[in-house]
Amino acid sequence: MRPDITLSFDTSAAHCAAALLFPGGQAEVFEDMATGQAEKLLPMVEGLLAGQGFGWGDVTLLAVGTGPGNFTGVRIAVAAARGLALGLGVPLVGVTSLQALRHGVSGALACLDARRGAVYVQAEGPAALAEWEELSGFSPAFTVGYRAEELAARFGGVALPTPPLALSIARVAAAGQGGKPAPFYLRGADAAPPSDPPPVIL
Repeated sequence: MRPDITLSFDTSAAHCAAALLFPGGQAEVFEDMATGQAEKLLPMVEGLLAGQGFGWGDVTLLAVGTGPGNFTGVRIAVAAARGLALGLGVPLVGVTSLQALRHGVSGALACLDARRGAVYVQAEGPAALAEWEELSGFSPAFTVGYRAEELAARFGGVALPTPPLALSIARVAAAGQGGKPAPFYLRGADAAPPSDPPPVIL
């Protein structure tokens, strides 16, 4: 029987990240990038596997970050994960970034930057999009993620360091948690439909 080897990756924000969990160890690679994740992701993952002496056929579980975050980035990772899972014949789990941040910490309030003065947050209930200045009603034991120190000062609790995202995604999946490998959006698309009329098909 093959050892359990969990591969995870995430491109939901301005980065490309991947991680491995395997018996006796773990590994992660992370690179900041605003664009180019589609070209970088698979070579990065392949290098990560090779660096630990593994190949694609050694992976027994795949996990992918499903957002919330950049629309294109989330779709890049989810599409790649679906293709790999099908080709490798292994199960695939979707994990939200907020779930990954909160993993293993009871009573945590997780926060991600949603830009334009807004944040994505999740405590014990469902995740939500909210204005930073209007956040209220939380009493967390811990805060983690974006502006965790300020959240702790506002609501109480202890601010925790932000864990490596891809590794946390892998840990959630390896623990038998997570959900569907589908994009998780809390905000509508920024792109507007074209204003020009469609061409006439003759």
